[in-house]
Amino acid sequence: MKKFLKILAKVFAFVGVTVGMVFVCLLLTITLICHGPSNRAKELFATTILETGQLKFLANVFLSKDEIEGIVSKNSLQDMNVEIDENLIKTNIDKTKELIEIHAVNGNNFEGKMMVVNDPSKISLATTYPWGEYGKELGVLTEDAGAIAGVNGGIYYSSGNKGGRPLGVTVSNGEIQDISLGLVGLYLIGFDENNLLRIISLDGMNKAQVEELIKTEKIRDAVAFQEESSDKNNHFVKLIINGEKRELNGMGSGANPRTAIGQRKDGSVLILVTDGRGKNGHLGATASDIIDIMAEYGAVNAANLDGGSSSSLYYNHEYLMTSVTFYYANSSWRLPTAFVVKDN
Repeated sequence: MKKFLKILAKVFAFVGVTVGMVFVCLLLTITLICHGPSNRAKELFATTILETGQLKFLANVFLSKDEIEGIVSKNSLQDMNVEIDENLIKTNIDKTKELIEIHAVNGNNFEGKMMVVNDPSKISLATTYPWGEYGKELGVLTEDAGAIAGVNGGIYYSSGNKGGRPLGVTVSNGEIQDISLGLVGLYLIGFDENNLLRIISLDGMNKAQVEELIKTEKIRDAVAFQEESSDKNNHFVKLIINGEKRELNGMGSGANPRTAIGQRKDGSVLILVTDGRGKNGHLGATASDIIDIMAEYGAVNAANLDGGSSSSLYYNHEYLMTSVTFYYANSSWRLPTAFVVKDN
């Protein structure tokens, strides 16, 4: 027994030393990135880490607030105050086309899938309302809704992968299920009763004003995401409005897994999901990457949705894109909302 305990102690000691060495190497690597000769490496680290949900604190550990704000200001998207011209979208459903098309996309540091939904009326929002502590995996949300495809939706409380509560706005089938306006720079992203993609700023609005907006604009299904460039976040929403690409400062953003949604002039909807954060050896897609892909596929309007570890795409009973934190699992993070596609 004593011999076994000695062996066990040696094993634990070896594991402890190994973990310690890995931690020290990681610490030295990040220090070199942040304080080494390459400004680009430092800027990419800061902009990328600020887009994460759980690790953004690392930017403030290795860089000062002034450094972070300077980097974000230098590498962000320019303001885009133009509003959507609804007359540019003329829904024309081609019954000869399949409801859903899947296309592979790739870049230097990412791979992904573009899902084209040729009938926007088939897209709705599945939710776990009434909210509990835990959300559901994307596949479960999709199957429970009787849908054939699904993609992660809006911003939510992601701590601990519980995923039980959305942030901002949640509207499903015309029903307002949640309004929580504690974040700056919130945008409503979703569809109205005319099946038009809407991207509407909620900045400065109170709950009553948001309720009135949803009513007057006849919003049927929607979530929220956040636009904020600071030492706390590097989030963005608008990508393309009325056929015009959003302009960038520097790199525009970091590189991360992404989820984006857009609409063509014929009303068909584009849903893009990319990988990153080391999955398949990829760092991720930048704002410039997803803007270019959306434009290539004919988006008149497009917006960024919640990305990172939440990014996932489900179709025909399987994951086409799984969460990057589950490298070998056919799964996703728990979510409170998902845009789903029904074929009935």
